[in-house]
Amino acid sequence: MGQSEGVYTNPMPEIRENGSMETTSLEEDAIVLTQEMIRIPSVNFGEGKGDEKAIADYVVAKLSEVGISSRIYESAPGRCNVVANIEGSDSARAGLVVHGHLDVVPANAADWSVDPFSGLIADGMIWGRGALDMKNMDAMILAVLRKWAKEGYKPPRNLVIVFFADEEAGSLFGSRWMVREHPEVFAGCTEAISEVGGFSVTVGEGKRLYLIETAQKGIHWMKLTARGRAGHGSMVNNENALTALSAAVAKIGNHIWPQRYTETVKAFFTQVALTTGKPYDPNDLRPLLPEIGNTARMIGATLANSANPTMLEAGYKANVIPQSASAVIDGRFLPGYEDELNATIRQIVGEDIEIETLTRDIALEVGFEGDLVEAMCAALISQDPQGIPVPYLMSGGTDNKALSELGIKGYGFSPLRLPPELDFMSLFHGVDERVPVDGLKFGVNVLEKFLRTC
Repeated sequence: MGQSEGVYTNPMPEIRENGSMETTSLEEDAIVLTQEMIRIPSVNFGEGKGDEKAIADYVVAKLSEVGISSRIYESAPGRCNVVANIEGSDSARAGLVVHGHLDVVPANAADWSVDPFSGLIADGMIWGRGALDMKNMDAMILAVLRKWAKEGYKPPRNLVIVFFADEEAGSLFGSRWMVREHPEVFAGCTEAISEVGGFSVTVGEGKRLYLIETAQKGIHWMKLTARGRAGHGSMVNNENALTALSAAVAKIGNHIWPQRYTETVKAFFTQVALTTGKPYDPNDLRPLLPEIGNTARMIGATLANSANPTMLEAGYKANVIPQSASAVIDGRFLPGYEDELNATIRQIVGEDIEIETLTRDIALEVGFEGDLVEAMCAALISQDPQGIPVPYLMSGGTDNKALSELGIKGYGFSPLRLPPELDFMSLFHGVDERVPVDGLKFGVNVLEKFLRTC
């Protein structure tokens, strides 16, 4: 990696349609805000060990600079959510929630090419933990609001701007708490946008699909426990809990789940086939996965339910057969297929293994239609006329799950135009997380266009 400046000085000016090379103040603000937010290490270690206070104070200050008032909702010491209300020109219209999260996962500096909290610009990228997940989107939201405040502009509908805590560890101190304790914040809102959507995937001969997230898999994290007869490790024991558990875990890990295609998945692969000229087989979409490159790792997980063993716990001494043994399974189910996941796990492990639910969260799926979707598509095409918007199902989840409890329909829309060679999905929670500067410029212009027209 070639090192360059660590503070933004417009290293890659954009060539505009009129031939001039410039960076707008909106773009510059988005870049600088992204860098500054990365430098505030709002790390969430899980199990309640997080602290968003410093980054929340930063957001409040950046809004206050341009006269926008906001409020911090503190769910526990240091666990901070920020809310700002932007009045629209048509108060009769339903409001839109525009939300991001302030926390990031940990980063081991020894594994990185750069300081993970440097916000360094090098090789056309902003580097650091949160560059993609999701301080880039947080910065784009702030940049748009700051621009509008300076211009005195009012959007067409009321916007509820929320920066949540704790998204990276179950949202218990963030969106879940806000929905339960302060539902009034979201009163009058019917739709929401947030992370992991509106990004480009290059397919075929350089054609760009822009993936808008309209569906998410559900979560069922479960603990399996086998119980047997404790004893000395030197003796024969046909009731070894560890043996029983290991057999069950191996069966789950090796299980081949049947293909199950939701409406969102079918719509996505229909467009992939049309764009690439490859055949579409409604009974087996897997042959189309190579057409979407590295994104296939995530999209491939949306063709079926899944269950992955992730943790094991048993025993305390080498020569003691334990009385019990346990394992944690990360189960993910497609919209409409939760019962199938649970019934299959029970069938695989048998009746003697206990199954305890650790975490359970719903799956989501909404249609790729309506005024909001049309506004997203139009905003993307305004900045990339050859772009092709398409819905997709995400294998993970976002804070839109919590908002759905209030009847709010959520989408993933944090737009980015990405280089074809960038392994985008591997950077989420990965080493050397980074976001392209040009992609951020593209994204903030798309976001402003969308919020002006939605």
